[in-house]
Amino acid sequence: MPIKFEKKDNIAYITINNPKKANIMDKETSNQLDAAWREIWDDHDMRVTILTGEGDKYFCAGHNLAPNPDVTEEEREFLMAERIFWPQSGTNNGQKLGVHGLMGDHFPRVYKPVVAAVNGWAAGAGFYTLLSTADIRVASAENARFKFALLSNGWVGGGPGATLLTRQINYADAMKILLTDEPFGAEEALRIGLINEVVPHADLMSRSVEIAESIALQPPNATRMMKELVIRFGNLPTDEAWRVQTLMNQLLTSLTTDGEEGRAAFLEKRKPNFTGGLRKKGEPFEELTPEQRERIDELKRTGGA
Repeated sequence: MPIKFEKKDNIAYITINNPKKANIMDKETSNQLDAAWREIWDDHDMRVTILTGEGDKYFCAGHNLAPNPDVTEEEREFLMAERIFWPQSGTNNGQKLGVHGLMGDHFPRVYKPVVAAVNGWAAGAGFYTLLSTADIRVASAENARFKFALLSNGWVGGGPGATLLTRQINYADAMKILLTDEPFGAEEALRIGLINEVVPHADLMSRSVEIAESIALQPPNATRMMKELVIRFGNLPTDEAWRVQTLMNQLLTSLTTDGEEGRAAFLEKRKPNFTGGLRKKGEPFEELTPEQRERIDELKRTGGA
């Protein structure tokens, strides 16, 4: 079984499960991961995912680089060239599209939070998965190690890892990782901002669950849209992204029950109970009298609402 996949109390758990092969991402593992992410995306009860690797040595040590014995060297070279000029429909640069619909199935971006429990080596595809999929990253103090694993293999990679790295940490640290391809440990990963926390290995899963449980208590619609805002619109000019954010807020406050529940809980000084419920479309507003129009315009000018 290349992955373990379970769901419990609004939290999904994915464990890459081939430790004898360093939890590498071979085709079968990639296909099962893609299916799991799609199920998580569509399951409204799932609010957050914890992603980890089996054992205490490997989170994921990369792709399966062994060539397919059924493909000749000439066919392999031809395929590499043809994918540049004629990538298949329904792919991104020749890779099957994942749940996000924009990046390949190796690098899913899911509009629900993902907590990575980095239990060991995150190299190659394991490293890129942290960059593309995991929002919060907790690492084992004793066992977590990181290696980009591109230049030392003679290429710049077939995925978005290098671009994502330079957008998530500062330039100097990113370029040192990319150009030296040297491995580094959890404390260095924490220093450069690649991960959020370093904890004793024995506490890795309990701390990850604690974080996931706190996220699961948040309003699911707003949480999902917050991640979508960052992923889809984070690179827009600030004023344009702000406009999208305003539209999202209007949808959340008018079409979900959680918008009303959050405000009520705040005023009543109690913990909110967010269910993700949707509201029916209401009756239209009545036409404003001239006096009402004047008042509304004044409130808009003064920010009185």
